[in-house]
Amino acid sequence: MIIKNAKFMTSYASFKKGDGFDADEIAVAGKSNVGKSSFINFLANHNSLAKTSATPGKTKLINYFSVNNGEFMLVDLPGYGFAKVGEEEKRKWDKMMGSYLTQSERLKGVVVLVDVRHEPTALDKQMIAYLHHYRVPFFVVATKSDKLSKAQIARQKSVIANALSLGTGDILTVSALKKEGKEAVLDKIENLLKFIPDNIETDE
Repeated sequence: MIIKNAKFMTSYASFKKGDGFDADEIAVAGKSNVGKSSFINFLANHNSLAKTSATPGKTKLINYFSVNNGEFMLVDLPGYGFAKVGEEEKRKWDKMMGSYLTQSERLKGVVVLVDVRHEPTALDKQMIAYLHHYRVPFFVVATKSDKLSKAQIARQKSVIANALSLGTGDILTVSALKKEGKEAVLDKIENLLKFIPDNIETDE
């Protein structure tokens, strides 16, 4: 897969069934400050498609980006786990993401981002468990690989895989700064787009 162009479409402060566009969706999830915006810009070959910030927790909306003139949508979910956000705001974000992940009718899979330098947090593990429970296809990408040596990356992949009960081969590494790892990610996304899930929740 090659991303030729990408365009911001809209944002939602909450999600209800039927929101979105007539295109398959790949969502990007991860802890605040894991580098979601930089990752999206990296994939899209765009410096400012998704707004980056040094302040964790900046993304509070569900942001939709059209890829290759509507071939599919990249959906940027709010970052989780930002301690300085109040409990009410946290509950609002949790409800928003939960509604999206269980009700989006075009969701094909989720890219879960973790920081390669750190062991996954309890919230990362909760996200993986959530996706398993609702049978949402996903894969894990460890960001910021430029911060470590190859030997350190290999060790950290084992740490991350063990923490999330995955194989080391299930963990992809990328560096938005060095522009490394994009092809493997896009191959995974292409496979998700071809997959026909049976996990979408329906109203009783």
